[in-house]
Amino acid sequence: MNIKKVLIANRGEIAIRVIRSCREMNISTVAVFSEADRNSLHVMLADEAYCIGPAPSNESYLVIDKIIEVAKTSGADAVHPGYGFLSENASFARKLKKQDIIFIGPTEKNIKDMGDKLSARELFKKAGVPIVPGSPGPVESEKDAIKVSKEIGFPVIIKASAGGGGKGIRVCLDEKELPSAFRACQSEGENYFNDSRVLSNVLFKTQSILKFKFLATHMGTQYTFLTVNVLFNAATKSLSKKLLVFLFLKRFDKKWEKSL
Repeated sequence: MNIKKVLIANRGEIAIRVIRSCREMNISTVAVFSEADRNSLHVMLADEAYCIGPAPSNESYLVIDKIIEVAKTSGADAVHPGYGFLSENASFARKLKKQDIIFIGPTEKNIKDMGDKLSARELFKKAGVPIVPGSPGPVESEKDAIKVSKEIGFPVIIKASAGGGGKGIRVCLDEKELPSAFRACQSEGENYFNDSRVLSNVLFKTQSILKFKFLATHMGTQYTFLTVNVLFNAATKSLSKKLLVFLFLKRFDKKWEKSL
């Protein structure tokens, strides 16, 4: 795979990082920008830059056909989506492939399976993987959101199904906070990802983070620090700790297990 020119379908810090990486690899870069971002740093740093519409992202950074048109016009042979925006849009990956333009990211199938929180939940259910309690499907209204949240128990997390990067997510400690949170998630999902579907998940207030750090020996001279961050429920803290220590130590020298 010989990539010579990359279009970055994003803006700001992530676009700058991709441009700098491409420069180190002697790969030309193409920036896209909304009218509001005309003087942004990523526009100045790129080898080429094209305006793709007005300030609202659903009229610029989320318009697939505009970005593909720029890719073809500029002769870019690959597109890097950054994060957010179209990075988890299966349709974008599919349309780029039809134009023989490389999508620097997951396959269309992987995006369909995992990029959408609702479909990802169903996939894990079918695989028999335990998942946190949540709405069985998209929550269509504030009334439905309140009903589902009462059933699974407050506090809950309201999420835009296609959300990511901190967009389209709200914590609700009680019923009073839910209507505004629901509307905010719908709005952010539509504005940032062209998808207003929302779901609800239970939030465990007793969750905490456990870190293990230990030195493992490999082939006598090489040393590896292994850090494991485990999110677990306080009620099962003791069991989780014992199980994790056992499982990770089993991967290394048996004498570590005996020394516990």
